[in-house]
Amino acid sequence: MSAVDFPLIFDGHNDTVLRHHVAATFGEADDFFAENEGGHIDLPRARKGGLGGGFFAIFIPNEVKPPQKRDAFPGEKQDEDEGPANYQHPLPAPLDESYALRHTMAMAARLGQWEAASDGQVKIVTTAAELSNCLANGTFAMILHFEGADCLDTNLDALHVFYRAGLRSLGLCWSRPNAFSHGVPFNFPATPDIGPGLTDAGKALVRKCNELGIMIDMSHLNEKGFWDVAEISNAPLICTHSGAHAMAHSPRNLLDSQLDAIAQTNGLTGINYHTGFLRADGRSNKPTSVTEIVRHMASVPHRVRLDHVPP
Repeated sequence: MSAVDFPLIFDGHNDTVLRHHVAATFGEADDFFAENEGGHIDLPRARKGGLGGGFFAIFIPNEVKPPQKRDAFPGEKQDEDEGPANYQHPLPAPLDESYALRHTMAMAARLGQWEAASDGQVKIVTTAAELSNCLANGTFAMILHFEGADCLDTNLDALHVFYRAGLRSLGLCWSRPNAFSHGVPFNFPATPDIGPGLTDAGKALVRKCNELGIMIDMSHLNEKGFWDVAEISNAPLICTHSGAHAMAHSPRNLLDSQLDAIAQTNGLTGINYHTGFLRADGRSNKPTSVTEIVRHMASVPHRVRLDHVPP
């Protein structure tokens, strides 16, 4: 059970599995069931912080590198001046499907191994009822999420297999293009109106996700792709980790028209905590107050109801 007496928090997006996968690849694995110094989430700290679970993302980097050799995020290498950020960061190349599938399998297996080793403390949930039960009885709930459809074939055979394995949330892309969609670059300042919309395979993927009951996450998707999903999907529109473009002109943030569309479908917008998406100056390398998060959370409800804007 949680060690706190306030309502449990449910995380809309985290990269915990990626961190463990990369560390394990280079013999530096942490124990998810022990309190660690690195990263943001392990089970003991989740209990202490009142975290009841979350969407655990499977994200495939273009190259798996040792943690200490991580590439700098766009904007981190900017000179320490007082002006606004101004940078262009080309989109990564599409992933090879077999490479993406291999790493996806390894990370999804890690999530299953945590569940199996947890002695009932952790559960991969696949229905709303299972999630509600976990939050009520103190079982840590994990939703399997793919941040990008790079590992999926256009016949969608792999989608059916992963659905049976617990996949219930899918981001159509992580910024780089794939067979289904195109994403936004990490430029600043910039608009999400860049590149074409969904491919025919992408439109078929949206319909199949609707049919199976897999949530579609549009964070990272470009504007034309967003409107294609809005036209095709019969489910509420979801962006789990984005922000308000009016507050910070990053293409990772949502235009007012997109926020309006989300509200009209009874959808949901989660706020991304990355400083370069939060700050009006786009700086990733500046000390940043929690006030910047609050600024986005206060702005979005002007377009979307407050209960549709989780942090």
